[in-house]
Amino acid sequence: MRVQFTTQGRDVVDYAVVLLLDTEKGLETIRVYDSAHGHNEMHRYTRSEGKQAGTPFHSGTLGEGMRAAIEEIESGYRQMIEGWEGQ
Repeated sequence: MRVQFTTQGRDVVDYAVVLLLDTEKGLETIRVYDSAHGHNEMHRYTRSEGKQAGTPFHSGTLGEGMRAAIEEIESGYRQMIEGWEGQ
């Protein structure tokens, strides 16, 4: 998992939380949670089609969304990887 974020004071104003998988072909992106459009959004990746359209995943602040994304990856990374492998 890779986490990058920017703060202003105590507030998170931008972030990206990325689940990566080390494969024979190199690092593959499995899932991305980010705030690129000013709200908490999640992108699934598939092996065959790559990045999918973003969907909102958390209605709180960007900081709350970033923490929720980290927790979601920590608790569900196996299923996320299995989903990517099946696509």
